[in-house]
Amino acid sequence: MPITPSAKQLIAENDVDGDIVEEQVDGLAIVTQTCDIVRPFQQRPFLEVSPLVSVGDVRSVECGKRPRFAYLRGLQEKGLVVDLDRVMVIEKPFFLQYQRVRGCLTDEDVRHFSDALKRKRSRFAFPDDFVVMAKPLLARLSDKYKKNSSEGEALRQLREIRVQASPSWGDEQVELFFHFIQKDDGLPGSPTPYEQLDAWLALIQPNGRFTSVEGQVAYLDDLTAAEYVYSDRLDFDSLTLSFLLYE
Repeated sequence: MPITPSAKQLIAENDVDGDIVEEQVDGLAIVTQTCDIVRPFQQRPFLEVSPLVSVGDVRSVECGKRPRFAYLRGLQEKGLVVDLDRVMVIEKPFFLQYQRVRGCLTDEDVRHFSDALKRKRSRFAFPDDFVVMAKPLLARLSDKYKKNSSEGEALRQLREIRVQASPSWGDEQVELFFHFIQKDDGLPGSPTPYEQLDAWLALIQPNGRFTSVEGQVAYLDDLTAAEYVYSDRLDFDSLTLSFLLYE
């Protein structure tokens, strides 16, 4: 019972009558921990891999806006990213016949890729009533992010957005605080998130048990360790109910 376009097409073209359909991909990215890669195959014979795929907007993946995918600087010119939704296991000797392309070129690239892998499995499950309330904000951010406008430029200067719930997400009355964390390398004179803060917060009106909504634009250095640890990252792919928010 195929549900993906590629599976449907392959079955239709090849009149496949079975349980397995193969799909050609542009390459594979190893997502196994380095320490397990270098261990003897007798102890760790397998590697976990994910396919490389082409996406329309690599920049949104690089900025961490789409946790399904992971960015590799070494593949930027090819327009390829790692599809973390698909993970396979392959024995180590399989890779001896293929040419390796280095995806992480610097230590910062390694940290960025590691963060993408962690975020894929550890995203916070926001309460459904918060998801409904935050839908106007997420819809606006998704719409404006790619556009050549002052708001689009301000969005692209954000490193991440975090939400802090006080006393906690499960309480009957909750105060929300949004941290719009700015990158450290913003260009002088460019539109800044500070200019858009009020408009963004206005899209999230207190409702139900959420009694207040406040926020700030800050750099990482401005946040305390407690503010960062006890807040949760807001990702486009993490705010979903039974309906589809984003394509």
